[in-house]
Order: sequence, then C-alpha cells, then structure tokens
Amino acid sequence: MKASSVTLPPGLQAATETLAQQLLQAEPIARYHRAKDALEKDAQARSLLERLSAAQANLRVRQARGSITQDEIRSLRGLQDQVQSNPVIMDYALAQQEALAYLPQVNQTISELLGVDFAALAGPASC
Repeated sequence: MKASSVTLPPGLQAATETLAQQLLQAEPIARYHRAKDALEKDAQARSLLERLSAAQANLRVRQARGSITQDEIRSLRGLQDQVQSNPVIMDYALAQQEALAYLPQVNQTISELLGVDFAALAGPASC
C-alpha cells in the first residue's frame, strides 16, 4: 500500500507532522543535515568521493577479470587515505552514523507507546 493512498485521521496527521518536525530538529538528525549540506557545497570533497567510487568500480571489474596491478591497489589506497583525511567527508560519515544510531531509539520509543514493534510494522511489505 502506498503512503500517498492512505488518508490519516486529522489528529494522527498532525501528530505525524509534529514528529517529523521534531525529528528534523533533534541534534543527530540536524547535525546530519548540516554535514550533508557542507559535503554538497564542497566541490573538492565531492570530487574525491566520485574518484574513489569510480576507482572502486574499476577495480572490481578488473578483479573479476583477474588483472589488478599493485599500482592500481596503491592508487586506490591513496584515494582512500585522502577520503579519510578529508574533514568534511569524515564529518558527514560520523554524522550519518550518529543519525542512523538515533533512529532505532525513536523506533523503540514509538514501539513502547504503541505496544507493538513499530519498526517491524513500518518495514517494507513482503508478499
């Protein structure tokens, strides 16, 4: 069932909107959005991530063919080192981890209030 086809009672809709606004203001989520914005504005960091992604993809293809050279491995490791020493990228990665760690706590609180495992009910449907 698509969320867009569900009509929530007005009180539940208001509570849902309030929850969404409160989540956006919660420090782990707000920090994630700030870090994401900083990453999106940093052309050098984005370029570095794109280069790393392309190098990883290329290496996977070459590995499948059995034709990886030590220079390619060193080059990839060099890119990985550059990514790990980039403060904007690392701040984004840490903020993302903190936000991901925070959301299960929210799910747990909702589950306790509902008396059911909210996260399991909210997960993707399977047929």
